[in-house]
Amino acid sequence: MPESQKQGLAVSRLKNDTFLRALLRQPTDYTPVWLMRQAGRYLPEYCETRKRAGSFLQLCKSPALACEVTLQPLARYELDAAILFSDILTVPDAMGLGLYFAEGEGPRFERPLKDEWEIRNLTAPDPHAELQYVMDAVAEIRRALDGSVPLIGFSGSPWTLACYMVEGGSSDDYRKVKTLAYSRPELMHHILEVTAQAVVKYLNAQIEAGAQAVMVFDSWGGVLSEAAYREFSLRYLEQVVAGLIRERDGQRVPSIVFTKGGGLWLESIAAIGCDAVGLDWTMDIGRARRLVGDQVALQGNLDPNVLFAPPEAVARETCRVLDAFGNHPGHVFNLGHGISQFTPPENVSVLVDTVHQYSRSLRTAR
Repeated sequence: MPESQKQGLAVSRLKNDTFLRALLRQPTDYTPVWLMRQAGRYLPEYCETRKRAGSFLQLCKSPALACEVTLQPLARYELDAAILFSDILTVPDAMGLGLYFAEGEGPRFERPLKDEWEIRNLTAPDPHAELQYVMDAVAEIRRALDGSVPLIGFSGSPWTLACYMVEGGSSDDYRKVKTLAYSRPELMHHILEVTAQAVVKYLNAQIEAGAQAVMVFDSWGGVLSEAAYREFSLRYLEQVVAGLIRERDGQRVPSIVFTKGGGLWLESIAAIGCDAVGLDWTMDIGRARRLVGDQVALQGNLDPNVLFAPPEAVARETCRVLDAFGNHPGHVFNLGHGISQFTPPENVSVLVDTVHQYSRSLRTAR
């Protein structure tokens, strides 16, 4: 089937398919919007559910509760997509590294990769065994959405997951993982090869369970030099995208790739075969659109800290992003990174309403 026909496949099962059409660079009546980390601690109802769950991990591992918090922002705001509530570190946890969350420290691993034998023994987990709770959550969320908006599945990128797996948690300088990459590149590539296989299996299982688009979060790709980014991150992002299911039930399943700090490599990211590239807030989205043309859609890219400003400033800066992209197909509005837990919920209403109203006016202005 020609590519143009594939992009025109109907998505009539959805009441609101604007997000999917924008990812495929098809004309839309307005710019769709969703927010990275849109189900989270800025919402009081999320905090209540998390308290009921007992811990963050228990919340992730309960399909019913994961479904509940996935739907919470959609009950408040007219968002154009839901995103699975989970964590990128479920994959290395399923590899046996022992994920836990220390109070005030964020995610940690009990058994980070240190010795060569541990690295050599690393294998990709079966998503229908160790990660079945995620697939159950995807299926339950799809049922609960009842065709209202699309569901996004996601994973961390091979490089980002490897950073956590080697560092044992978050890092300020990435000293351990970079030392391994530069001193023993063959071991680093083994971790990345296995992790890329795991990510492909994981995302495809989510698609089979009901995810209608998928996103790869390369949160730490921007800490690399250009040569290292191409060798240790971009190469494996391309491998992941190439392995994804592209069509399910007669409909395209678009993919989004987001490298935080990746604006320098925008054109290279756009060339790996993904449908959309996510931008952080440091790059002008209009310039980005001129660089990639109609090769990919773009997602982004309001600075999340704008949401701490007064409502009129939130509206002004939101319009600034929309104006910068212009009246062209292929834009999904989002923040340039995840929403902060300290964000006033009422400012999110201003953001979402402004995106919808102002972008509609852009479509009619000629």
